[in-house]
Amino acid sequence: MATRLSDVAARAGVSVKTVSNVINDYPHITARTRAKVEAAIAALDYKPNVSARSLRKGRSDFIALAIPEMGSPYFAELGAEISRAAKRRGITVLIDQTEGESAAERFVLDGMRGQLIDGIIFSPLATAPAKLTSADTGKPLVLLGERPAGGQFDRVAVDSVQASYDATTHLISLGRHRIAAIGVGGTSTGAVRRKGYRKALKAAGISHDATLELAASGYHRLDGAMAMRELLALPEPPDAVFCFNDLLALGALRALAEAGLRVPQDVAVVGFDDIEDGRYHSPSLTTISQDTEWLADNAVALLLDRIAGNGGSTHRDLTVPYTLQIRESTGG
Repeated sequence: MATRLSDVAARAGVSVKTVSNVINDYPHITARTRAKVEAAIAALDYKPNVSARSLRKGRSDFIALAIPEMGSPYFAELGAEISRAAKRRGITVLIDQTEGESAAERFVLDGMRGQLIDGIIFSPLATAPAKLTSADTGKPLVLLGERPAGGQFDRVAVDSVQASYDATTHLISLGRHRIAAIGVGGTSTGAVRRKGYRKALKAAGISHDATLELAASGYHRLDGAMAMRELLALPEPPDAVFCFNDLLALGALRALAEAGLRVPQDVAVVGFDDIEDGRYHSPSLTTISQDTEWLADNAVALLLDRIAGNGGSTHRDLTVPYTLQIRESTGG
């Protein structure tokens, strides 16, 4: 038979109310009493009724993180940081993989799991900005990434236009003139990062060449390798390439190695995200490094503020700090 609250109270020599106060972390409990109750809970292996506690508090202390891919190194690192940020505040994170599918993202915007969660941190991929603007989640929600909040939701994101401008400008500063871009189009990420790429070319007086701008069906190593092979087949191949994430860049590096080309002497390569694989690749990858810990901490803080009923009616838009990490793939 399951251990009851009264069993814990009897073992600790206190009232049922005192046990309840300890479990719910109420103040004004002496250290001695708290220690007795906690020892009794441990000895009897008592499991509090989470559903009942949630009903009493009006909160579950669970939040959801909805991301496109759990297998992506960037989202894996981000998920770990968000889990740590939530844990520091006594909150548990449930992670949901949308795979960038419209139906799965619609499920997120419909409030996901009812009373099980208090709020959602959401990185959309397939959902159009207009649908984000009109969504009624019924739950507090914080957006991650390039898509605009539409005046309804708080958002935390890097300035991808400026970061892409800086990445491309770095390649230009090396004397490169045929600078390709891999990952354009298809997603808001592709569109926004292309904008920064083109802005840098224009500022340097370099006309953008449509043959050097390649879309990618996904943002994985294979997509980067295939795009790089296509670029190398051009009558006049590029002397540099800006990849819109690090996995694309790692695939491009593989294709360059297979073609017997030297990096960065023949082709310089820049990525975006600063995943661990890029730091330890040979050559190590020059990339845009977002402050993921800052992003995670602020996303969780914004969401919990909304859950507590704060923040007002105007959405808040926070910009993630970033740096350009110059490494061997551009001569660093």
